[in-house]
Amino acid sequence: MLPADGGGPLIDAGLDSAVITLPRHGLFLLQTTDFFYPLIDDPYIMGGIACANVLSDLYAMGVSQIDSVLMIIAPSSKFSDKERDVILPLLAKGFENCAKRAGTRVTGGHTGINPWCIIGGVATSVCTQDEFVMPNEAKPGDVLVLTKPLGTQVAVVCHSWLNDDNRWPKLEPVITIDAMQGAYNQAVDFMSRLNKTGAELMLQYQAHGATDVTGFGILGHAQNLAKYQKNEVSFVIDTLPVIAGIAAIGTVMTGSLNIRTGRVPETSGGLFICLDETRAHEFIREFSAKEGYEPWIIGTVCQGQRTAQIKSDATILEIA
Repeated sequence: MLPADGGGPLIDAGLDSAVITLPRHGLFLLQTTDFFYPLIDDPYIMGGIACANVLSDLYAMGVSQIDSVLMIIAPSSKFSDKERDVILPLLAKGFENCAKRAGTRVTGGHTGINPWCIIGGVATSVCTQDEFVMPNEAKPGDVLVLTKPLGTQVAVVCHSWLNDDNRWPKLEPVITIDAMQGAYNQAVDFMSRLNKTGAELMLQYQAHGATDVTGFGILGHAQNLAKYQKNEVSFVIDTLPVIAGIAAIGTVMTGSLNIRTGRVPETSGGLFICLDETRAHEFIREFSAKEGYEPWIIGTVCQGQRTAQIKSDATILEIA
């Protein structure tokens, strides 16, 4: 976190989006970039997930109006001509249509060749100070709200093992094929959802800070957000909402597939938001009315040393 000095940055790249004070008109430039490798087989849906993931970093700042999106796309150097000609237009179309759903458009970007296929982009918004939420205002007594369940990457990875005679038998004691397919479908649905409603309500209900839960897992992102707080606070997570069936996988597959560690990566995950408790309940009611499901209060903000932890007896909520 860096102080505003009239023309210098207000927030550096340590959080979700850079926030830079512009030297004119009292405006701020909010900008983020992200890209990653495809997770699922459908290139059109994958393009949409990639765009939702890029936009999420601005949504985590309470920004709901995005001015411009650039697309970064690269086919694998191992693609045949036919594979390239089929896959790239679908990736691009999925990305572009997601941008349209967000109320913005793709204005440019870059293409190239890469050993692995990649899809991502850059999102930009120019805002006045009352059009975004500073991420460093958490106070003791706030509650922590999460807007999407955990378990997206575990669901995607383990779904790919259904036809793997070496890996799938390890999961059979804890999850059925039908439950695995259901978890995968739910993961794809949540990854495809925009965090725009959460961003709008963050601003409306005066959130004290937020981040989106992606590649560092819920604990990694909570710790990063905590260390930037102005007040001496810590985040205590006591509840983990998880896509149904996914938490059990951690009992037979440790490490990167064990949700309880808080380190399992997510893709296009939900917003992790610090809110006054009364406003949090209002946020949840309005979010539910707009999105069709309720987000969850998953913990509290207390006096502390700018750390985050998951309680050892944290409750697992199975989200079906």
